[in-house]
Amino acid sequence: MSRKILRIGTRRSDLALWQANQVRQQLLARSPQFEVELVKIDTRGDKVLTQPIPEVGGKGLFTEEIDQQLRRGEIDLAVHSLKDLPTELPDGLMLAAVCDRRWVHDVLIAGGNFTLATLPSGSRVGTCSLRRTAQVKAFRRDLKILPLRGNVPTRLRKLENGDYDAIVLAEAGVRRLGLDAQIREVIATEILLPAPAQGALGIEIRADDLELKQMLAPINDEIAACETASERSLLQALGAGCQVPVAALARVNDGELRCEALVASVYGEKIVRDAITGPAAEAITLGKKLAQSLWWHGADKILGSRTEWTSVER
Repeated sequence: MSRKILRIGTRRSDLALWQANQVRQQLLARSPQFEVELVKIDTRGDKVLTQPIPEVGGKGLFTEEIDQQLRRGEIDLAVHSLKDLPTELPDGLMLAAVCDRRWVHDVLIAGGNFTLATLPSGSRVGTCSLRRTAQVKAFRRDLKILPLRGNVPTRLRKLENGDYDAIVLAEAGVRRLGLDAQIREVIATEILLPAPAQGALGIEIRADDLELKQMLAPINDEIAACETASERSLLQALGAGCQVPVAALARVNDGELRCEALVASVYGEKIVRDAITGPAAEAITLGKKLAQSLWWHGADKILGSRTEWTSVER
């Protein structure tokens, strides 16, 4: 490889920089002859903080500007929270590696020692996620859901300032920032199923950069890549973005993959939930089949029509 410097594109938040540095350290450990620089990039999602994410426009909200610099060759690779990365990447880009999926759950952070089940009736719960809103309301109709934007430290400050009684965040982000002591409950997936690809890091490169692809191969976690591929294929098959609450979690065990998913109405009045099991080697196909099963069991009433599935048997 002729170049001596690798440039990693990342958002500016503390969490994004932690994630980019995690990949940087892995690259340096395997290829110490390189200099690895971080290039901080502002995205639309970082600039517009007064509107809920669905109103801003969710597709590429936290990735579009980074992708543009990657395509122009201003950076060599980009590190994303994989759940933020659209299932259809821009032409000329590819997902080269998936890694560091240690934590997939959501967590509750509250002023007292409360769990989601024990919060007092009428408690104000902050989240910017329709997926979390729908499932929390389905579990506790008596809780009040309030919009919450900003990075993790900002959200915690809003809780400390008394704007909320509790907030719900991704476990991975809280733990990566060393804020484990703030967690009051790791919420069971039976109550709050995570977003597709939640907890995983995705490393994106130009599709024609074969040398870098080979260099990143040892970083790729094959199990995490398999699980997230199934979840992302389900999301793509449903044609749903952040405007509709969709959750999915796949797990691989002894070569077998089990993927569970749901589609919900915005406030959880209706939830369609199902699961599928099969060979891990068929992860993408299993995700698509599960999407079809959800569709035929009522997700169509939530998502709208998908004419390309009209020929598929129920």
